[in-house]
Amino acid sequence: MPEQDVTVGQLLLAEYESVKGEQRARIGFRDNLLYVTLAVVAAVIAAAAQSERPSMLLALPPVCLVLGWTYLVNDQKISAIGLYIRDDLGPRLAGLAAHGHGFTTFGWEAYHRTDTRRRSRKAIQTVIDLTAFCAVPLAALIVFWSNGGAGGLLLGLSVLEALAVAGLASQFVWYARAA
Repeated sequence: MPEQDVTVGQLLLAEYESVKGEQRARIGFRDNLLYVTLAVVAAVIAAAAQSERPSMLLALPPVCLVLGWTYLVNDQKISAIGLYIRDDLGPRLAGLAAHGHGFTTFGWEAYHRTDTRRRSRKAIQTVIDLTAFCAVPLAALIVFWSNGGAGGLLLGLSVLEALAVAGLASQFVWYARAA
C-alpha cells in the first residue's frame, strides 16, 4: 500500500471541519439550554404554587445560575471558534492557496457579521438571556421575600443567591459588550 503525503492544506481543512463540528454541537447545546431553563422554571413555579411553599422558589436561582453560566460559556466558545476561523485558520489556508493573493477563505465567517441589524439582534438576545437566566430567578426571590416568615438561614441564602444572579447578569452584559 503506497504512502500518501498529507499536505498542510489538508490538515488545515481537517482542523476547520473539526472546529466547525464543535461549533455546531455547541450551538445546538446552547440553544437547548433556553428550553431546559423554561421547563425547569415552569416546574418549580408550579410545585411552589401547588404546595403553597414560597421557599421552593429558592431552587430557581441556583438552577438558573448553572444553566445560565453553561449557556454563556458555550456562547463564548462559539464566538471564539468563529474568531479563530476568521483570524487564524482562514488566513493560514488562504496563504497556501495561490500564495494568498487576494484570496479569502471561509467568507461567511466574516460576512454574516456585517449585517446592519446584527447589533440590534445581539442587544435583543442579551435582553432575552438576562430575562431567562437572571430576571426570572430575581422575581422568584422577590416573591419569596414578599411572603415573609422566612427564617434567618433561608433569608441569608436568598441574599447570596441574589448576589450570585447579579454577578451572572454582569457577565452576560460584559460578554455582550465584548462581542
